[in-house]
Amino acid sequence: MAQQALPERGARLGRPMGAAATRRTVHGVVLLLPEGEPSGTRRPSRLSVAATLPLARRLVRAGREEGLAAHVVHYRCRGWNGAAADAASDAAWAVEEVVRRYGDVSVCLVGHGMGGRAALRAAGHEAVASVVALAPWLPSPDELLAPEPVKQLVGRQVLIAHGTNDERTDPELSYRLAERAKKANRDVCRFEVHTDGHGLHQHRSEVQALAADFLLGTLFHSGFSRPVADALAAPPPLGLRMPLAAGFGANLGR
Repeated sequence: MAQQALPERGARLGRPMGAAATRRTVHGVVLLLPEGEPSGTRRPSRLSVAATLPLARRLVRAGREEGLAAHVVHYRCRGWNGAAADAASDAAWAVEEVVRRYGDVSVCLVGHGMGGRAALRAAGHEAVASVVALAPWLPSPDELLAPEPVKQLVGRQVLIAHGTNDERTDPELSYRLAERAKKANRDVCRFEVHTDGHGLHQHRSEVQALAADFLLGTLFHSGFSRPVADALAAPPPLGLRMPLAAGFGANLGR
């Protein structure tokens, strides 16, 4: 007897956090896009999903009064997989699912590593207001048939943060992408986290505060801290090589 094919696994949203978890009205949603691998069809690593939770909790605390909800996106598989761009497809599906569940709300995509690339790629959905890409994985131009697209970022507010000592994803490649994106969209900024690596563990508190500041300013129009406002306003290269100061966020109350 022929073996019955197993149904294809679909992407899904993790359990709701923030306003959605407490049945309050949701006024904005942040989707967390975990790290992944360049290729691979196995199930995503549970560790990569777990690694997003501290930032998710920090963001929902910061947006508690605003009605912020958060979900971690569970990919179909752990790999980007070349032209298939599976993580980006799953991110786009997740935005559609947010609209189906919550209606007309603004969405911020926050991704790390491969998830950062997925967030940037999926930004073209009309519900997406902003993108936070942390240490995004971006292949070098000579590995690609065409440059990484940036047109989908027009009309969105974009923050990239990258550790200068990242040995897994080249920070210079995120600078080059930010430089290209800035030509099409002035609302792009990039922060350099000096001496930090790919996981951004050394300055985790500052990175989380930066993401919270940007998210609240873009989804709920609460204004930006002075460093973020300056980075958005400054021309390249200043606004794209803005140093993230030690202690950032200590006095923001977010």
